[in-house]
Amino acid sequence: MLNIEELKFDKDGLIPAVVVDALTKKVLTLAYMNKESLKITMEKKLTCFWSRSRNELWLKGETSGNYQHVVSITADCDKDSLVVMVEPDGPACHLGEYSCFHNPVWESDELHEFSLDGLSKLIEGRKTEKKEGSYTTYLFEKGIDKILKKVGEECTEVIIAGKADDKKETIYEIADLTYHVLVLMIQMGISIEDIHKELASRHVIDHKVKQEKMTK
Repeated sequence: MLNIEELKFDKDGLIPAVVVDALTKKVLTLAYMNKESLKITMEKKLTCFWSRSRNELWLKGETSGNYQHVVSITADCDKDSLVVMVEPDGPACHLGEYSCFHNPVWESDELHEFSLDGLSKLIEGRKTEKKEGSYTTYLFEKGIDKILKKVGEECTEVIIAGKADDKKETIYEIADLTYHVLVLMIQMGISIEDIHKELASRHVIDHKVKQEKMTK
């Protein structure tokens, strides 16, 4: 672990901090920290910045309630900038947007950004705003029994492909299963964040079990 004294602050005693959502991996904001705000961030486990416009310390969420719970802080190779991974309580932007970076400037026609979170939102849209001819909308219209049947079928397909040691087919079937599980999650009001928290809690438990075994 680096010591704060090893970090390179600029002539004004500041270091840029790129804040990233630990779940979605989306950039939330770019802010600045000085040594004091960085120490507060580490002590409180909540992001604290130095406001250049107000010339004062700024604990994110202190007035809005949109705190950012710090997961980790990492310095770059030159030790003059930081990436702060957080679990946000609400929007990062003062305009109420999830991220401060919400104004598209350019987008490739060939390459497209993909994330499970984005796919989940797309599937959710097919439930709230039904689209004629959409398979996803069809599943929601048929209801939970149809969705569960498809999840079961895809589980079986994964098992068959895995048993055959067919990597390509197993990847294909896991993708199908993932999609149908996301449909089930949205039908039941389960978010990716809910699953993330559950898995994270199991990781902590597993870590503790390993520690106990090592001490015996």
